[in-house]
Amino acid sequence: RTFASGEIYTRFSESVRGCDVFVVQTFGGAINEWIMELLIMLDALKRASAKRVTVVAPYYPYSRQDKKGRGREPISARLIADLMKTAGADRVMSVDLHAAQIQGFFDGPVDHLFAQPVLLDYFDRKIIEDRELLTVVSPDMGRVRVADNWSDKLDAPLAIIHKRRDPTVANQVTVHEIVGQVDGRVCLLVDDMIDTGGTIVKAAEAL
Repeated sequence: RTFASGEIYTRFSESVRGCDVFVVQTFGGAINEWIMELLIMLDALKRASAKRVTVVAPYYPYSRQDKKGRGREPISARLIADLMKTAGADRVMSVDLHAAQIQGFFDGPVDHLFAQPVLLDYFDRKIIEDRELLTVVSPDMGRVRVADNWSDKLDAPLAIIHKRRDPTVANQVTVHEIVGQVDGRVCLLVDDMIDTGGTIVKAAEAL
């Protein structure tokens, strides 16, 4: 429960001594609050003598901050890994990490799962009629490797949208040019993280 001051209180209703425990945390809207909730749950489990604790986080928080782009910036994805380890996590499980190197930030096993097989099966059935017209599109240069993998799996050509983002202004994107044939094609946009939807919307408009 949450106290009037905003502090979070956690107590598990049954014994976890010697147990394998899986903590599932979604990190929805109030991401910083959910991070603190996770850390408090992990601490409670550690002090309750759980044998092993696995954090299941389909979305890894702060994953886009996986490196220093400019001076005086944090590497917040590493900080989150350190916090989870210190709080008592033995293992982390996540889906489609923004950058694969995040696996190395956590001092312990990381299970990096992929949603692609499930999504491929869906699109395979969805676009069966227009299969010959399909083009996989990367909405920016950072997603080219992911989109290229999708184009291989779907046996479809690849197109890339070149965009520019002002590093000092959040969530503002301008599309400059499209590399590849998209005219009259069925375009499948592949991205891994949607915050405001700005990149996807601009890409769709450009296409």
